[in-house]
Amino acid sequence: MLSLPPTMRVFVATGATDMRKSFRGLVALTLGVVRQDPMSGHLYVFFNARKNIMKAIYWDRNGYCLVAKRLERGSFVLPHAKDGVVELEAVELALLLEGIDLSTARRRPRWTPSSTWAP
Repeated sequence: MLSLPPTMRVFVATGATDMRKSFRGLVALTLGVVRQDPMSGHLYVFFNARKNIMKAIYWDRNGYCLVAKRLERGSFVLPHAKDGVVELEAVELALLLEGIDLSTARRRPRWTPSSTWAP
């Protein structure tokens, strides 16, 4: 189980990625496909064409950390993205990695503070 703080942004590249790539290759994809700074501390997630292997990379102050997961049976169900990249919350990534189809999940409305509130 990957434990992420709720403040960490998670970017998922929904296109097929060559899983032979390691640190340098995934950093290049982060720059080219996701169009984000790989040293920002955010998590960048990539999947292979069969959607049964996932690799994620992030910068942790003094180096890159690479995480991988391979399913023995089945495949991950990725959310649809019109430009090939979708941003998820850490909780949504955990659900995706556990095999939950996020397209059928329904998010309840959240409370947002009013700018007119005063104590």
